[in-house]
Amino acid sequence: MLFQSEKIYLRKMTGEDVDVYHTWRNDVEVMRTTSPSMDVYTWDDTSGFVNQVILQASSSKSYMIVDSHTNRPIGITSLIQIDLKNRNAECIIDIGEKEFWGKGYAREALKLLLDYAFLEMNLHRVSLRVFSFNEKAIKLYDKLGFKQEGISRQFLFREGKWHDLVHMGILQQEYIS
Repeated sequence: MLFQSEKIYLRKMTGEDVDVYHTWRNDVEVMRTTSPSMDVYTWDDTSGFVNQVILQASSSKSYMIVDSHTNRPIGITSLIQIDLKNRNAECIIDIGEKEFWGKGYAREALKLLLDYAFLEMNLHRVSLRVFSFNEKAIKLYDKLGFKQEGISRQFLFREGKWHDLVHMGILQQEYIS
């Protein structure tokens, strides 16, 4: 267990998480707001991705978001492209279990991840990318202190329209104060 709050705890992702991650990765509603690709993956595809990309990457750390009351995994959060020399990383979050959407679990998980990034790893900056139509996520990131840093215009074609990719970041001193 990495960090915990009253509602959730984060634990390192393992190979045993392939089944639940595979379910989320193939759920169109879950991936709609986070994945540029709406591909359907075989179990072998997901297993290979988890074991070779997520678990073996030296520049990333991935954690399962687990409900404290039931010990049920409800999502995943990661620090990727960790650059220790420049003290930067990008963060990612997916709440895969839809009944946990809109109930503050993503906020709790990101707060725990940012505590770890800034207070334990001593990172200077954490960034993220979000599709412009994901207004709930943008509001959450604003509340946590992320600042909009740029836009990749018409980055994603989804549901018959072009959407921007919003780049956001937060600095250690902004988060701590």
